[in-house]
Amino acid sequence: MADAVAAMLALALNAYVLLGGADFGGGVWDLVARGPRADRQRDLIARAIGPVWEANHVWLIIAVVLLFSCFPAAFARLSIALHVPLALMLVGIVLRGSAFTFRSYGHGSAAFERRWGRAFASASLITPLLLGVTLGAVAAGRVAAPGAETRSFAAVYLWPWMTQFGAVIGLLVLICCTYLAAVYLVLESEAVDLREDFRRRAIVAWAAVLTVALVALAVARDGAPQLARGLVQSPWAVPLHVAVAASATAALYGLWRRRYLLARGAAAAEVSLLFWGWVLAQRPYVVPPDLTIAAAAAPPATLRLVLVVLGGGSVVLVPSLYYLFRVFKGGPTAA
Repeated sequence: MADAVAAMLALALNAYVLLGGADFGGGVWDLVARGPRADRQRDLIARAIGPVWEANHVWLIIAVVLLFSCFPAAFARLSIALHVPLALMLVGIVLRGSAFTFRSYGHGSAAFERRWGRAFASASLITPLLLGVTLGAVAAGRVAAPGAETRSFAAVYLWPWMTQFGAVIGLLVLICCTYLAAVYLVLESEAVDLREDFRRRAIVAWAAVLTVALVALAVARDGAPQLARGLVQSPWAVPLHVAVAASATAALYGLWRRRYLLARGAAAAEVSLLFWGWVLAQRPYVVPPDLTIAAAAAPPATLRLVLVVLGGGSVVLVPSLYYLFRVFKGGPTAA
């Protein structure tokens, strides 16, 4: 049961990266929008994000609840040792949502909208960076064990996540978000010129994802040895790398030949495979190097009840989200 709940936790995080992460990426493209079509690009981003951005956070909520309820020892260690980046990430999520709302519905002056637009875009840039830094600290096995509070504040609360490896993972998560956003926005646009703008950006982001992913793998040899061994020496390592290469190739082909539905599916698969490489390399640990899934798990009665609730809740959640996306994202798209 503990493994089943851990898999549900990973699936929720995967969904958040694909959906919520793309929302953050849209904010980054809002920040860098330039040229005569900048306002139209921002309008497109706002229309794409507006109907679904709050719903996409349901996956993060599910992940946090599962971690708190089913792996309390891991939740306690992570929320204490990584409370600085996690708190800043929470501030970024709230600030981003508030700024987006004020900019869209405040009905203020142009200067008013620009100020809130900058806040929205800046928070969209910082938040995925912090998420990646947090994941990097966990993957590196640098989260302090119980009893570490006797050391200095910096040693316990700052140095575990302020590392070269953490910075590279933060950059990788940020670029993956912008990559997904650009690919999705190609399909959101009905105007050919805007579609071409985001198509070019998606190709650039595609190259950046592969480059930073290779850098992350190289840096992991010293920064996260267990992760590096899993990604290179495990029985599933070669099939994983082949699948990543195949999905990346399909995404580039789809963008190059303007087969955008193919590009969207392949890009989502590519980012998901990168995410699951981390999950599989870290297994059986929730918090490396010593807190395993079994050791951190709640009592069996709790796990059983959570699985029942997940099954019942999915009967309501999945059709509701499908209907939401069908209504707001089910229009005609370019093939």
